This record gives sequence, structure tokens and C-alpha cells, in this order.
Amino acid sequence: MTKPNVHAVHRDWERPFPVITHTEGIYLYDENGNRYIDGSGGSSVVTAIGHGVREIDRTMFEQAQKFSFYPAHAFSNQQFLDLSDLVVELAPGNLRDNSRVWVTCTGTDANDDAIRLARQYWVESGKPSKYLVIGRWQGFHGNNIYIASISGITARRRIFQPMFADSPHIAPAFCYRCFYEQTYPECNLLCARALESLICQLGPENVAAFIAEPVVGAALGCVPAPPGYFEKIREICDRYEVLLIIDEVMTGWGRTGAFWGIDHWNTSPDILTTAKGMTGGYTTLAAVVARDDIWAVLEKNRSPFKAGHTLNANAVSCAGAIAVIRYILDHNLTENARQRGEQALNGLKTLMESHPIVGDVRGKGLMFGFEFVKDRESKEPFPPQARVSLRFEQAALKRGLVTYPCTGTVNGIAGDMMLLAPPLIITAEQMDEVLNILDDSLGELEKELR
Repeated sequence: MTKPNVHAVHRDWERPFPVITHTEGIYLYDENGNRYIDGSGGSSVVTAIGHGVREIDRTMFEQAQKFSFYPAHAFSNQQFLDLSDLVVELAPGNLRDNSRVWVTCTGTDANDDAIRLARQYWVESGKPSKYLVIGRWQGFHGNNIYIASISGITARRRIFQPMFADSPHIAPAFCYRCFYEQTYPECNLLCARALESLICQLGPENVAAFIAEPVVGAALGCVPAPPGYFEKIREICDRYEVLLIIDEVMTGWGRTGAFWGIDHWNTSPDILTTAKGMTGGYTTLAAVVARDDIWAVLEKNRSPFKAGHTLNANAVSCAGAIAVIRYILDHNLTENARQRGEQALNGLKTLMESHPIVGDVRGKGLMFGFEFVKDRESKEPFPPQARVSLRFEQAALKRGLVTYPCTGTVNGIAGDMMLLAPPLIITAEQMDEVLNILDDSLGELEKELR
């Protein structure tokens, strides 16, 4: 087992980090021969097709034998061109066969570049006053300083608050802990209608875009918006000329039981961002997909897109992405995600009957989770210093299941959750094993908390 804090910096200063030696399917194996189910899909919601699919490695190796890197300011590459065609063929709603693709490195980069595109579009459209981007509290869109200001995770914002850009937020679409203390559907989607109020207060002439995840991942532990939410958001954005950016970094490529998370709401974004499942963790890659008419304004004004990174549209990564996407399609993994996701949610609801510390279960497809409560009736959370989600993570890990702990459902401070997102190839028998481990781990945690 590695010693923490020698030369490599890990995500924790105290705990040991076992060294992974090999992976296969939904499993990880460490240097001591221990086997773990990749229940979080990496860190997190990444491993779409599972580990060790040799055809992905071969495809990337074949491209690497030709070339790995090239000067992207002067040349293109066929893998990038082919990937862009494939993404446009599969894009949701009005983006399908009506969009162009910018390929970058990470989900953070994709969201940053999407906002750059929104700003540049409005400047080139003759409306340079439109610059504000509205996000949601308890939303997450990446880790650079600007994107962290758009995100709404309190714990990750506090230390950097003086460095943030001006970024207004609305409350999340979180029915379990409704910000407005309303009940769906009697609420008439007040959480969505709040966007209109904020746009009017800020001045529509100043608002460039609104960004949201279809299913909030790490910030809320897999919370999907209620029915009708994004349809209402789309209406409001159209009314005030605000671009709708949908963050599908986690939810894309079949993860939620639909090919795109936004498909559950029958809504078309103006700009879509994606990463993670696009390459399934085999390499780093991300993309921004935007309607043709948005890019056309830049093209007409001969205004090159003002973004880019050294490894943009890397040929080896693009080859890997094509292979992963084809694998998802060929093996009908979206349907498997839907079926196994239903199994997971039904299993968690059954576990709630015997584990009172579980206050809520939620999710879509193979992106699901649950929230811990001290009292189910009042929804009182455990105090943050109890570190409940971290303790559960360790209980599950020693039983061979990797989970992803989250905090901050209550004012961004208290409220413990677990996020799970196993590979889309998981079988019914393997899901039963996951549920059994969750059951045992909950039992251990409950004994500790008495």
C-alpha cells in the first residue's frame, strides 16, 4: 500500500491509497489482490463501457502509430472530423444534424468554452451587453476559477470566493428539499419560474446564458429535475433571448437510460457540453456541441472561436471516443442502463424499509444515489462533523464496493449523500451484489451512529 504525502499529492492527506494493478469489466484490483466493484464509475460517472475493453486500446494504439500529436493551429485530423460527424448524428433535439462540434480536453474545459461561445456569439450578434451566465446553487460544472464561480457547491467555493466572476444563481430543482418549501406539482414549477424573475431583475439585455445539469451529480447525489422543468426553462430562455447550455458531462452517452439526459424532458439546448462517458475513462476528451446558426454568426463575421488548448482534438483521444461511442451503440448499453437503473432504485427503496438513516433515493438510469438523514420525518441531516458519507464510503470500500461520497444538500453545508454510477455493462446479478453490499454497509453505519 502506498504511503500518502511522500511525493505524490492525493485527494486526502491522511488515508492510504491502495495501488490499482489492473481492471476488467466492472472490477478494479489492487496490489494486495483485493477486488472492488467500480460503483462510482471512476471519480465519478465516467466508466461507461467498463474497464479493459481491448478494442478501445487497439484503436487508440493504431492511431498513435500514425501520429499522436500535431499542430492544431495549422492542421486538422481525420479522427476529429469523423468524431464530429458522429456526434452531430447522435445529438439531441434540434442539435441533431444541425450543429457543429468543438473538441477539447475535459468537462471543465467544455463548460468554460461553452460560456466563451455564448459570450462571443452575443458580441458578434451586436448585443455586447449580454455577458452574465446564470447557474444554480448545488450545481457543478468544473474546477477552474471561472467555472467554479458558475457552479454552486459551497464547500468548493468559499476559499476562492474573492476570485470569482459575477455569477448569479437560482435554487436547484430539488423536490426532496424544496428551496421554496413547496410540493410538486402544486408548486407550478416555481424553481423554474424563478429564472424569469432573476433575468428580469438583472435585465435581459445583460444575460447571456443559463447553464444546468439534467441530473445534478456530485453536488446533490443524482437529483433529476421534475417533469416539465426544462420545458419551462426553455420557454423562459426563448422569451428573453438567453442561450440554454445543458451540461451533459455526466449524463450523456446512455448513462441515464436515455442517450442524453435532456431527452427525458423533450427539450433542445442551444449548446450542449459532454465529456466523461464519451471516452469511458480510456482517455481525456470533451466536446461542445452548438447549433449551426450560433457558429454561423462567428463565421460570417470572420471571428475565430476564441478558445483552445494544446491538446484540443487530439487524434488518439478522438479515435478512442469513436470506438467507445460505437461500443455503446453496438451493445445497446442505453437500454441496459435503463433496466439496471430501475433495478437499483427499486432495490434502494426496499433497503429504505429497514434502514431509517436513508431519507431519500433518487436518480435516473445508472446514475443513482441516496441521502442520509438523522430523522426521516423531519429530514434533519447529520451534523457535518459526523462525516457520515465518508464513513459509509469506507464501510462499502472494505466490502469491495467503490462509492462516491457527497455533502451539502442543506445550505451547501450539511446533508450527506452517496452517488453511484457503475459501468453501463453491469448485469442484474452484479447489481444484486451492489445492493447487498449497500445493505451491509448501511447496517454497520447505523450501529456506529447509535
